[in-house]
Amino acid sequence: MEQEKIEASKEYIGMWVTKDGNIRHELLPNKRYDEARGTRKSAYQGDYNITDNHIDYKDDKGFTADGDFKNGILYHAGMVLYKEN
Repeated sequence: MEQEKIEASKEYIGMWVTKDGNIRHELLPNKRYDEARGTRKSAYQGDYNITDNHIDYKDDKGFTADGDFKNGILYHAGMVLYKEN
């Protein structure tokens, strides 16, 4: 059975956190994100787009990055982020 695409389920919306809690990505329903690093809130903010199980980021300064959702985990720029419940 094919894995449901996260784009369709909207399961990507919410807070994604590294295991140590240092990096926190909040994916908002309006296709904006807010990333906190350590104690620095809103370290990076920008837009994102989801295609199937892939995410493309573009921060407000023009920097771009991407990642992929696999089995409920977000793999992004060498980081592994888990959805916070």
